[in-house]
This record gives sequence, C-alpha cells and structure tokens, in this order.
Amino acid sequence: MMIPSGKTAESILLVDDEEDIRDVLQLALSDLGLTVHQAENGDQAMALFKQYHPPLVLTDIKMPVMDGIELLQRVKHENPDTEVIMITGHGDMDLAIKSLKHEATDFITKPINVDALEISIKRARDRILVRDKLRQYTENLEILLKEKTELQDRLASLGLMISSMAHGVKGLLTGLDAGAYLLDTGVRQKDDTRISEGWQTVKGGIGKIRNLIQDILFYSKKRDVKMSMIPVAVFAHEIASEFRKKMNLEKCRFVFESGEDLGRFQADSEYLQTALVNILDNAADACAKDSVKAAHTIRFRASRDRKSVIFTIRDDGIGMDTETQRRIFTLFFSSKGPQGTGLGLFIAKSIVAQHGGVIDVKSSPGQGSRFRIRIPVNR
Repeated sequence: MMIPSGKTAESILLVDDEEDIRDVLQLALSDLGLTVHQAENGDQAMALFKQYHPPLVLTDIKMPVMDGIELLQRVKHENPDTEVIMITGHGDMDLAIKSLKHEATDFITKPINVDALEISIKRARDRILVRDKLRQYTENLEILLKEKTELQDRLASLGLMISSMAHGVKGLLTGLDAGAYLLDTGVRQKDDTRISEGWQTVKGGIGKIRNLIQDILFYSKKRDVKMSMIPVAVFAHEIASEFRKKMNLEKCRFVFESGEDLGRFQADSEYLQTALVNILDNAADACAKDSVKAAHTIRFRASRDRKSVIFTIRDDGIGMDTETQRRIFTLFFSSKGPQGTGLGLFIAKSIVAQHGGVIDVKSSPGQGSRFRIRIPVNR
C-alpha cells in the first residue's frame, strides 16, 4: 500500500528479538514523534506491516525465524516506497552492505547511539517528504496537462462551431435576400404569386434562423433532462402541428399517422421535441434539394411496442450514400453545403441518447431516407 500523498512518516515498525533493546528504542522513537509498532521476529513484523502499513521500518539484521535481510526484501516487495533502516553489530558489515544492495535506506550499529538514530530517522523521513512532493507535483502536472488538452479541444471545437455557424448564417442570409427580392419586385409589379413565393422564402429563412439559435444554445449549455410521464399521442400531435405550420405545403406533402391509444412514456417533452423537429427539418431539406421528382412527401408516424415508443420519419428526397449515413450524427458534419451547420442531427442524437433511446437510419441516394427513433417507455 502506498503512503497517502502529502502525509509524513508518523509511524514506525520496530523489529528486534531482544525485548530490552525494543524498550529502549521505543522511548527514543516516541521522543521523535513516532508511533511505534513492535515485533520480536520477521513473521510477526510482516503481520503488523500488512495491518498498519508504516512508512518506516527499523529492524535488526540477525533474528530467529526470519532474518532482517529477508524481512527487508518482503517489505520492499509489499511496498517499494517503505524506508527500511537496518540495525547491525560491528562484525556484520558484510550483511549491512548487502542490505543496502536490497535498497535499505540506512544502517546503524550496536550499541545504538541516539544521535545517530535521530539522524538516520530524519534522513528517511526527508526521503518520504521529497517523494510525496514529487508524487504530488506529478499528479498536479497530469491534471494541468489534462486541462490543457481539454481546453485545446474546446477551442478547436469552438473554432469549428464559429466557422460552421458563419457558413450557416451566410447561407440563410442569402435565402432571406432572395425572399426579400421576390417580395420587393412582387409588390412593385403587383404580382401576388411572386409576393407569396417571396413571403414563403422569408418565413422559411426566419424559421431556420430560429432553429439555428436553438441549436447553438443547446450545444453551448447542455442541461440534464427533466423527465415526466407524457401522453404519446398528444406529444406526437403537437410536433406534427408545429412542423406543418412552418413547412411549404405547395412543394411537399406532410402525412402524420398516430394511434390514439398509445399510452404514456417518460420524456423531457421540450428536449425530445427539439430532436424530432431537427430530424423533420432534415427531411424537408432533403426534399427541397431533390429537383428530379415533381412532388415529395414526408411521413411522420408514432407507434409503440411493449417497451418502447417509436417515431418514424420518412422522406422521398435526395437520400444519402453509405459514407454520409456513417457521418450524419458527427458534430459539424453537414451535407447541405453552406446552409448546413452540422449541429441539428448531432443534437438530435444527443437528446435521444439522454432519454436512453437510439436512432436507426436507412437511406439510398435518390430514394429518400427513413429515421426510426426508439425511446424506452420507462427509462
């Protein structure tokens, strides 16, 4: 067990087979502010070491049952950071040198001089303090590196978002300019058709700007979902009603299908509505970009099985190839050119995931797309 970072060596394991020596050393070590655990042999010492995990061990070299060298090796195997000071007789210098090879901190000779003992203990405690400070410094450095990496990632993400937003806003402004031009010329020429077309363009652009602002707010400050039991049919009807109001029905037909007896499910109504509307908007854009077909249809269906509520969104727009399908939920990825921000579907998937749900996508170029959103009835 490692010594907790920032703590000093306040306890010591004293090991000697002679009780008189242990009693004398107990007094000296206590005077140095250490809590002393005594053992009369190596086996007893190891049991106490595993129980108390002292950062300091003071042990005689020559003992029955288990000598000090073997005890040193076992202690170092248990915790390499433990500081072990060896007690040796004058004739045991070879053993003392051998102990240093096994990473003993120091050795003192019998008869033990209290001043020499104090110096040796101080040296060991200083080593522990230095090691703890180094460990603390390393941990702080790792934290700083992690924070720096996270900051770099955030800055990179922010740069991508700003770039994406700039392209998106530029595209929306171009659309608004076109709508304003149609309105202006329609008014001057008293052309009701052109006025209607211009107004629809302006209205669509305003709706897209509103969605863009909502996406930016969602991305910049996520919140925890606020779950409640809500009626599935009512929730689905509200989404269909809102989407129908803002889409251009002259160019695309919207079909809503829902059973009336779908029960309730657990969801954050506001958040989940944002996710589904983003997917519906994506379907509308896919239809608008398809110039091959004369008319298009978007279908929105609410259903359920025993465990889940299922929302299915189909369109017969331009569709997607395999690579686009693989990347559509990636942050800032957009297949819409300058008018896309790459936030809508990323946010939709994030919200669905927060509800414990999944999104399944199938699509073919020129054939349209199908998004199936499955939300657990009870999270």
